[in-house]
Amino acid sequence: MNASVVIATYNERENLPDLVAQVLENPGYRVIVVDDNSPDGTGAIADTLAAQFPGRVEVIHRTGPRGLGRSLVEGLKRALADGAAIIFQMDADFSHDPKYLPSIAAATDDADMVLGSRYLRGISVVNWPLHRIVLSTVANRYIRAVTGVDVHDCNTGYRCWRCEALARIPLDGVISDGYSFLVETLYLARIAGCRIREVPIIFVERRLGVSKVSWRVLLESLVVPWRLRIKP
Repeated sequence: MNASVVIATYNERENLPDLVAQVLENPGYRVIVVDDNSPDGTGAIADTLAAQFPGRVEVIHRTGPRGLGRSLVEGLKRALADGAAIIFQMDADFSHDPKYLPSIAAATDDADMVLGSRYLRGISVVNWPLHRIVLSTVANRYIRAVTGVDVHDCNTGYRCWRCEALARIPLDGVISDGYSFLVETLYLARIAGCRIREVPIIFVERRLGVSKVSWRVLLESLVVPWRLRIKP
């Protein structure tokens, strides 16, 4: 297996060492940590991991404006440049369990983009309050209606791309800074003709640290689908 796993981090020092170790239990997997200038020292922890696992862990230290979208663009571009055959993106808080990596990777045999889906078999979410589940469900319906993307979980961040499919996505032209990056790249994959498949996962709310979801993030996720629809 020739796989790279892009993990964007901001204040994840408590989670990163265990997460990286579990990802690297899979032969042929590498990790690209993109740290967004975390004030808690996550970047230094990532450097330690790179020294501990030479050739299997790479670190990008970002400066300037923060944002999940900006971080993932840098990480995905680096994975393409490194020659990975399949490229994952996943969160650093263990809500995306590394145990699903093999099943998601296997699905790329007949798909260009694979989503780790929380809603493929009902609602597979643990430790979320009811209002969060309702909000996520409504957001998915809204995104499907506006963009025409026909999947159950439009804003899952647990994804895998075949390299040739990701190379067709104009990453430098992405307009999203934050979590709406997930919606935008899914839409771009659809209009690029990518075969999109979902694999069921169980999503568990973060173990440690603080969620990065805010009202600003939610508002951006509502606005961006309309911007995509009218984008020339």
